[in-house]
Amino acid sequence: MAASIDWLRLGLARGLHGHRFEALLDHFGDIAQIVRARARELQQLGLTTTTAARIVTPDSQLLADCEAWLSVPGQSLVTWCDSNYPTLLREIRDPPVLLFVRGEPAVLQQPQLAIVGSRNASAGGLENARRFAGEIAAAGFCITSGMAHGVDGAAHRGALDRGGLSIAVCGTGPDVVYPATHCKLATRIARSGAVVTEFPVGTGARPHHFPARNRLIAGMSVGTLVVEAGRRSGALITARLAASQGREVFAIPGSIHNPVARGCHHLIRQGAKLVERVEDIGEELGPLLGSYRESIEQNTGNETRKTQSNCDDPQYRRLLRCLGWDPVNTDELVARSGLTAAEVSSMLLILELEDRVQPLAGGRFLQREEGAHDERDRA
Repeated sequence: MAASIDWLRLGLARGLHGHRFEALLDHFGDIAQIVRARARELQQLGLTTTTAARIVTPDSQLLADCEAWLSVPGQSLVTWCDSNYPTLLREIRDPPVLLFVRGEPAVLQQPQLAIVGSRNASAGGLENARRFAGEIAAAGFCITSGMAHGVDGAAHRGALDRGGLSIAVCGTGPDVVYPATHCKLATRIARSGAVVTEFPVGTGARPHHFPARNRLIAGMSVGTLVVEAGRRSGALITARLAASQGREVFAIPGSIHNPVARGCHHLIRQGAKLVERVEDIGEELGPLLGSYRESIEQNTGNETRKTQSNCDDPQYRRLLRCLGWDPVNTDELVARSGLTAAEVSSMLLILELEDRVQPLAGGRFLQREEGAHDERDRA
């Protein structure tokens, strides 16, 4: 628990992002030395007076509240040094030092597509969000959104209804669901996916937190699909952040008379890809997923190289046996293997990187012949 307290002291200080933390770590050698440093020394290394003071003299009550939240099963911290920290999020300008996670931390390493849009979406916009999210999730991508009313909620439900994974990124503390009417949705997302925030326990909904949340949604995802959005919609912030991070931006056009279609039209004029069918996104996702895999390999270093012998692991051998010779979807693999949906999805991604399984249409997977021979020889 001592290590968690040290991480909390850094994360609760605010104003300290991951890249600055790396500089501190290089200087001090380990996290324990960072939190025990003098405020003046931290300031000399680039921290503001306020951030340095909060590290040296943390809010003891807030620390205790966060520790109490973390003591509940299924609730955890994912820190900058954790293998579950989202790979693509490390690439943004100001990534958080830690994330509070309710649910499955391993889901954060899955390839994600953000789907965002208006809180006041039309019936057609809600249906588009559900349908696109469901089909993209069935193809193996995790659907990430902000759990707001309208498009966000429809996207989460669309992914879950098809047996896919979803991540909700919140602008509140991990103990606060906003809007409150989405409490059941948050619980449903956390069962196999994750509800994530950088804000500490007790943090309520504040307007300036939502642009900060949007940078995480864009930063964790290989691309962002905007379903419906007005010209001043927060979804456009997410899209702009995605574009600035070199990620693909997609937009669904609408009627010229629909005010919540004007933001999408603006994005299309600015270079976003016009989307009419799920296949329009599929044309771009292959290269995006390739970049995601390359980023994983570069950032995980030795851990990625170790996966070359993953099939010596009993769980991987069990999953390969469950694949058999016929196409099978993740739901069937979860039922056959007894593993969680997050574990199966993560292991399938590794096995795909090793060319031991082949992804098929409709979110199904097939064991490659050479992988099956290797597995038979081990039996």
